[in-house]
Amino acid sequence: MKKLSFYSFAIFFTFLTSCASAQFKLPKVNLPKPPASTGINTSGKPSDTEVANGLKEALIQGTTKGTAQASQTNGYYGNSLIRIPFPAEIKKVETTLRNVGMGQEVDKFVLSLNRAAEDAAISAKPIFISAIKSLTIKDVWNILTGEKDAATQYLKRTTSAQLTTSFKPIIQKSLDKVNATKYYGTIITSYNKIPLVQKVNPDLNAYATDKAITGLFTLVAQEEANIRENPIARTTDLLKRVFGYKG
Repeated sequence: MKKLSFYSFAIFFTFLTSCASAQFKLPKVNLPKPPASTGINTSGKPSDTEVANGLKEALIQGTTKGTAQASQTNGYYGNSLIRIPFPAEIKKVETTLRNVGMGQEVDKFVLSLNRAAEDAAISAKPIFISAIKSLTIKDVWNILTGEKDAATQYLKRTTSAQLTTSFKPIIQKSLDKVNATKYYGTIITSYNKIPLVQKVNPDLNAYATDKAITGLFTLVAQEEANIRENPIARTTDLLKRVFGYKG
């Protein structure tokens, strides 16, 4: 028994020695790669750079969608929220003309007003983008922590004058193209011929331009509110981080 035990031990020792000297290769394990850096800090308060980039991205997204929506056929006319009506200051003209059987002419005129606005709307996009690129860090934090239409109000302050200058010639050309000027002339001339009425002749271009710009800002405000309030509308990680931060 002792002799057998000795041989057994010798065999076992030889086996251990051979194992120690051999080079064993462990099976290769495919470990998951760490995620690529996005340059976005995912915890805590967003940095100034993140806020600026996120807000600009949101504004460009909102103004692009707004101008595209407004400039399509029926973008104004088919949207009761921004549809340009017969001028309120001469509402009596519309009522009187409808009463004397000229309702069809009035309807043609209203349609042509909206077609003119749709023609002009797309020209607002580069003006909006230029203003967005001019945002300062102070501006972006004020907007981010402000009211739900703070960005829209900023755009109103910084682009309204330029939009008016840009829109007027486009509106006038479009008014002529879609016969709004003709319809307007017919309507006003017909009204002014009615006995005992006070003659009117408001500035059609100024009215259409003002209403077209007001309608655009209405759509932009909708897009801004959507991004602020609806997480699904935040289509990128940066928008989710910036607008999801509660302070």
